Amino acid sequence: MIDKLREIIIHFESLETQMLDPDLMNDQTRYTEVAKEHRRLAPIVEKSKVYIATQEQIDDDNEILAGDDEELKDIAQAEIEELQADLEKQEEELKLLLIPHDPTDDKNTILEIRAGTGGDEAALFAADLFRMYSRFAERNGLKYEVMESNAIGIGGFKEIIFSVKGESVYGLLKFESGVHRVQRVPKTETSGRVHTSAATVAVLPEAEEADVEVVDADLKIDTYRASGAGGQHVNKTESAIRITHIPTGLVVTCQDETSQHKNKAAALKVLRSRLLAAEQEKLAKERAAARRDMVSTGDRSAKIRTYNFPQGRITDHRINFTAYNLEGVMDGDIADIIENLKLADQQAQLASVGE
Repeated sequence: MIDKLREIIIHFESLETQMLDPDLMNDQTRYTEVAKEHRRLAPIVEKSKVYIATQEQIDDDNEILAGDDEELKDIAQAEIEELQADLEKQEEELKLLLIPHDPTDDKNTILEIRAGTGGDEAALFAADLFRMYSRFAERNGLKYEVMESNAIGIGGFKEIIFSVKGESVYGLLKFESGVHRVQRVPKTETSGRVHTSAATVAVLPEAEEADVEVVDADLKIDTYRASGAGGQHVNKTESAIRITHIPTGLVVTCQDETSQHKNKAAALKVLRSRLLAAEQEKLAKERAAARRDMVSTGDRSAKIRTYNFPQGRITDHRINFTAYNLEGVMDGDIADIIENLKLADQQAQLASVGE
């Protein structure tokens, strides 16, 4: 443990040296990568130094125990017992920090929200989820942009796709994939009965061209006139794009941008991200088969959360987490849920290491 921590400290100090190199400063892409790694390691290094200092003090006290001074031995023995308890606590904290970092967590993300069972009420709930995530983005200084949407007349969405950009966004939102269920009295319901509806959320890491190779020969690209609001441009030009990825059958459409070129670029970005997510989901299921981790499987068909409006209650079924601040959650205050999901995933990973 000590040797590994010393290696991390040495690596951290080398990153600090690199960041002072004028040549690196001129390469903004590389400098950003080094700075991000430096920030990630900073809390590990801080706790590592405390852990090493505690262990060294225990070693010094053990040397006193091997000596002849009985009075000092009593003091050293008492100190060892106290330091040993501190050391065990520090070791548990370090184990969490030392869980291998998933570089995918650093990526931007694309969220796809689709109305499920429940008709118009499901579409209204999809709109509520979009607002929840967009408010979360605003609260945390993240940028979001709608890429594609299919609205219904009463303010809901059959489907809405949007990107969220910022530091380690995918790592923040990746546990949101799955079926979100709502229990409430629909606005269209006259008898006041509580209905259950659902919407699905897919969280995709935004893929760069280097992450997924898309061959032009594998694509079938169609243009068509966009539908919906948008004025004369939407009605008179074939700016909407439909891309079919022939090997997988994946179909992506985009019509929200103002030009065919922009719609094509947006559609390709979504396509790459879906292809990357499909590969990662396959790997995640293989890992889950070994450790049965319900948090990080990424299974979008699994019911993950229920929003119960009559009781003001929100329940995440994967970790048996329940809170009664539903109004705040729907306004984007989901940080507590995210932290509990991350903690559960970390504990599951630690458990799998010990198996």
